[in-house]
Amino acid sequence: MKHALAIGLAAGILFQAVPASADSGPPILGTWAVDVTKLPVPPEARPKSVMITFSDAGEGKYRSNVDIILADGSESHGVAIYPLDGTAAPATGSSEADTVAVRTPEPNVLVMALSKGGVPGSIRIYTVAPDGNSQTETAVYYNENGVPVMRTNYFTRVR
Repeated sequence: MKHALAIGLAAGILFQAVPASADSGPPILGTWAVDVTKLPVPPEARPKSVMITFSDAGEGKYRSNVDIILADGSESHGVAIYPLDGTAAPATGSSEADTVAVRTPEPNVLVMALSKGGVPGSIRIYTVAPDGNSQTETAVYYNENGVPVMRTNYFTRVR
């Protein structure tokens, strides 16, 4: 259950569709919160909060911090620093991923692939709304029988 809820090292979500000024960088930069009330799990199993912060790490790379407070009060802190060209990069602190690859095929779309221990994990597709205040995450993963499953998570901009 933690695996499915860890909203994957969405750790690498770096984009958003808000027009950015020339000096503000990519529109994804900032902090996003998952609307935990919309997660497709019983309320008692939902994390208390999921916050993702995206920042410019310099040298053409971006940093994602994913901070999760689980239902039992335990915490998870994931970090990834990666380029947006699809090159695999290390991720730390996540129960779901130790490697991430990220690409932005359109200005308001980010595609992320996750793996752990060399085993493919999930694919995440993030789409920022035109107003720049919300985004959706389509998470694609495989259940215990190898059947693909899709889930949509909803984020709002915190800052």
